[in-house]
Amino acid sequence: MEMPQNLSGENGFPFAQTLVFSSPPAPVENGLSFDTPSPKDARDTPLSNGTLYSSASSPSDSCTKPLCDAAPEEKAQYGEGIKYVSAEEEELACGWGAFTPGCLQFFNTPKGILFFLCVASFLQGMTVNGFINTVITSIERRFDLRSYQSGLIASSYDIAACICLTFVSYFGGNGHKPRWLGWGVLVMGLGSLLFALPHFTTGRYEVRFSEDVGMCPSNQSLACTEAVSSLTNYRFVFMLGQFLHGIGATPLYTLGVTYLDENVKTNYSPVYIAVFYTAAILGPAAGYLVGGMFLNIYTEIGREIDITPENTLWVGAWWIGFLGAGAASLLISIPILGYPHRLPGSQRYTVMRVSEAHQLKDGSHKKASDPDFGKTVKDLPRSVLLLLKNPTFIFLCLAGATEATLIAGMSTFGPKFLESQFSLSASEAATFFGYLVVPAGGGGTFLGGFLVNKFKLRCSGIIKLCLLCTVSSLLAIFIFFIHCPNMPMAGVTQMYEGSALPGGRLNLSAACNAECGCLRDTYSPVCGHDGVMYYSPCHAGCKASRNLRSGKKVYGECSCIAESHRSGPGEAEAGKCTSSCAKRPLLLFFMFVVILFTFLSSIPALTATLRCVSDRQRSFALGIQWIVVRTLGGIPGPIAFGSMIDKSCLLWQDQCGEQGSCYVYQNSAMSRYTLIAGLVYKVLGTAFFLVSCLLYKPPPAESAPASSGASENGNCDLQENKPSLQTEEDK
Repeated sequence: MEMPQNLSGENGFPFAQTLVFSSPPAPVENGLSFDTPSPKDARDTPLSNGTLYSSASSPSDSCTKPLCDAAPEEKAQYGEGIKYVSAEEEELACGWGAFTPGCLQFFNTPKGILFFLCVASFLQGMTVNGFINTVITSIERRFDLRSYQSGLIASSYDIAACICLTFVSYFGGNGHKPRWLGWGVLVMGLGSLLFALPHFTTGRYEVRFSEDVGMCPSNQSLACTEAVSSLTNYRFVFMLGQFLHGIGATPLYTLGVTYLDENVKTNYSPVYIAVFYTAAILGPAAGYLVGGMFLNIYTEIGREIDITPENTLWVGAWWIGFLGAGAASLLISIPILGYPHRLPGSQRYTVMRVSEAHQLKDGSHKKASDPDFGKTVKDLPRSVLLLLKNPTFIFLCLAGATEATLIAGMSTFGPKFLESQFSLSASEAATFFGYLVVPAGGGGTFLGGFLVNKFKLRCSGIIKLCLLCTVSSLLAIFIFFIHCPNMPMAGVTQMYEGSALPGGRLNLSAACNAECGCLRDTYSPVCGHDGVMYYSPCHAGCKASRNLRSGKKVYGECSCIAESHRSGPGEAEAGKCTSSCAKRPLLLFFMFVVILFTFLSSIPALTATLRCVSDRQRSFALGIQWIVVRTLGGIPGPIAFGSMIDKSCLLWQDQCGEQGSCYVYQNSAMSRYTLIAGLVYKVLGTAFFLVSCLLYKPPPAESAPASSGASENGNCDLQENKPSLQTEEDK
């Protein structure tokens, strides 16, 4: 019997020919036949996608040419090289140029490229979103940088990405994606190595610290130099390193996502993308953990130093992580560069894909279906116009920008929030935040893709899932109504006698330390045995010190600290007082929930973006989305959160009469401002997802091809239906 005429694949390709199968076909391996039939016999020979090798012309090249053409003498030399050929005579073997050994073809699969892209995204996340945020304070201290200068260093990544996104996504989307990806990872590795370079080109870090500085009486002070240190010029090296990070990572989250989406079955795509983004989320978590560990090592390795990591003059080994990440990026770029333009057997998924692109009223969305569309610069304005006319895409971009603002602010100031609320050191807070992000961020990212695949959600259902996640995180963010109280600090949160400060003004001087002549040059907090923190040993009136076997420094004869049960004045330990906040478990749990649901919507939102545009615009659409997300979210996000958190500062650093960084925050104000920022962006995100859901117009039901059900169930290979078809002789 004959198959019905005018069957169309999911991309709208017509198949006007009758599909006829001869008696049992020759066995094939991995969907690729290595026997080239003669022209006479090839007429009725089935290919791996279920079509025929016919001498007649066909609208689809995949229906007229074999997927693989290997001569018998070539088959005996698989150990030296293997050659896959697509319908367009394109080599699909994994290798570099003519070097395509057979052992490499084991990795020439979707799972193989997924592994290498996961490693690349892990390294990118660990470096840019992990190490940078962890070591930025140490870099400021080591190279005499101001806060706005370190802010420029952090923003250089997003600036470079915004500049390159349009070019990379448009031309890379129509080019050889693995080569763009490989060179991008290589450039990213060079940026990491460049970022670590200043450590080796500067002299040793000398701590300007004396044992007597900060003690009572304070007869010494650090010299205040008005001249700007020459070390600040190294900020340009850091900015260039971040710029290279931004250039290199641009193809990763645009071309990498579309390359995975194009080479797997439609219903498997969200899972692959979820695994890819889960690795990107685990990267920053590892960066916080590993970076915090490196900060406990002194920057001049092998040199003995008297100060401890708790001291404000301590500079950890910030540069080690960048060296390791840079070397690993250079290595991982080599296998990525060896992948073909598309994976063997992926053409069948393209043919079977169902279009879910938003339908424009004027029908202009059909222009993007032209095979020649997007191959020249002339089509760039039309491509931008088509995306701007797609309201679903626009509001998904805006929703992504609001979520990106929260994620950027959370990743930058999350450790600082924990440090202030729970009275932790910088390294402890970074490590603690890493433990929080690993299960919440990584688990949420993977779970989002799993849910899309499990319930086989279409585009409208995916947007509704994003809306549900955003509303859930919006409700959980009200946890910031509660906070942990500040640890009592003499002269900052309370007076030395224990009473409240009049008008909330600072008063670090008291009768007990009036004779000490304490200065504010060095902030070195100590915790008295009375449970009160002091600005420095001098401000506590301490006149003696000793080192314990544990490495802790203890100050004695402190006139401002109430006497203990033992005789004599009180004592104090170096560092902050530990917090015993009863609300700590509740606050951490709901922070976990907020992070979980924020990341839970990331992969569904990305999948909806890929579904609501035409196939040929997917890479370019992701590029435009990333520009919107970075311009409206990634760049201003940390600035917005930082400016709001700075309003809660109680004690500012005094650098030669100029205001520096903040030493102590008011926890209640910090929680309140965090709640306000979170509510504003979550409400906006909810509104944007709701509008995109209401405005989405799917293709009419009658336009879906008859094979869509098979595609959604994963049966994308037409060969699975061969037994039900009769040969021409059996009619």
